[in-house]
Amino acid sequence: MSDSESPARILLVDDHALFRDSLARFLDGETGLKIVGGCGTLEEARDFLRNDAIDLVLLDFDLGQRDGMDFIRSAELLNYKGKVLLVTAGVDESSAVALVGHGIAGVFFKHDSPALLVDAIREVLSGQTWFEQGFLQKLIGRATQKEEGPQTRKLTERERQVLAGVFEGLANKQIADQLQVSESSVKATLHQLFDKTGVRTRGQLVRIALEQYKDQL
Repeated sequence: MSDSESPARILLVDDHALFRDSLARFLDGETGLKIVGGCGTLEEARDFLRNDAIDLVLLDFDLGQRDGMDFIRSAELLNYKGKVLLVTAGVDESSAVALVGHGIAGVFFKHDSPALLVDAIREVLSGQTWFEQGFLQKLIGRATQKEEGPQTRKLTERERQVLAGVFEGLANKQIADQLQVSESSVKATLHQLFDKTGVRTRGQLVRIALEQYKDQL
């Protein structure tokens, strides 16, 4: 991010004040990131979404008597257009699949390092997704396979390879290097996948793949 660009505005939603405050201090030292607030309850988070332009929400799944899905539903009602990265000590696979279905950009576990969280944040802000590979495989296994109909089309081998790279959280250049093809070829295949699945972003592509294409991965 260049100096002329505004920093990404980040909201922390976590009911543990010590973790929330420590994370805010850590992230405020990172170039291009600005913590605009921290919330311990769903009601506080709603107020921020109503009154502030938020680019990214770092969301804990367990919010006391509420959970991450409650937040997502509230954000949808408020027409929130930013990204959501789940930052949590743990979430069951069925809940994670449901959250992915509602468009979250990834899942980051609190036992990982703060430096890795910064990497995850930057990846998500750049339009990528962030999933630990082992956990993502569990999601694929957990996701309910829809019956194949006229709108579920078979993937070509190249589409399957590129989609697998997206699931691994790889950037286009990394996928290209892995497949030994040009980056423009990877971009063209991604556009084919977007057209075939009717989505616009990588996060949406992951959701559709979990729902409809897991048997082809």
